[in-house]
Amino acid sequence: MSGKRILLVEDEPGLVLTLTDRLASEGYDVVSAGDGPSGLTRAVGEKWDLILLDVMLPGMNGFDVVKEIRQKKVTAPVIMLTARGQVVDKVLGLKLGADDYLTKPFETIELLARIEAQLRRAAAASTPGAPIYEFGDIVMDVRKAEVRRNGKIIDLSAREFLLLKYFVEHREATLTRDELLNDVWGYHSMPSTRTVDVHVAWLRQKIEPDVKHPQYIVTVHGLGYKFIG
Repeated sequence: MSGKRILLVEDEPGLVLTLTDRLASEGYDVVSAGDGPSGLTRAVGEKWDLILLDVMLPGMNGFDVVKEIRQKKVTAPVIMLTARGQVVDKVLGLKLGADDYLTKPFETIELLARIEAQLRRAAAASTPGAPIYEFGDIVMDVRKAEVRRNGKIIDLSAREFLLLKYFVEHREATLTRDELLNDVWGYHSMPSTRTVDVHVAWLRQKIEPDVKHPQYIVTVHGLGYKFIG
């Protein structure tokens, strides 16, 4: 049994009951909150291994909740649950700091797979003795999940951090968008490889000295990207 603590922020009683029972049967310790404000309070006030966060919530929507908890330095992986199918909503959730999303209705087995993938990534990022990478005036501390330029922290989302880590670990290798989706996001069901391009653009804005002429994350036309550093 895993014993991992999961916060479920969801206002549909039937779904709360179903997910709580299933997750508990898998060994997870599940606590639920039925609206945005109480979900935010619990997310910030307690230690969680993962947060399941609905988008449409009473009092405060899931986008505002994930934005707030990231601002308050909560690092637990966040999987957003949404009945909306528009790409713009999903990209917004990822931009604000969510790690993954699942569109309702979904199969519970799919959710379990996503949860396991996020917990594995979180564990890998916090492994003692994890490496420190340096390129240019940037230092990336994997164990602390921090990236600094000249000693000043660069504010990256969890997804941006994982993407940068993957790039650095595969220096000089040409990486396709599909490869990045599979290895960084962990599955093939993203709406399009455009998601990778969006995240690369955000990452470049934060780490590149000249965004218009990237020197670290270089586009390999027709193929994907390459990290040079």
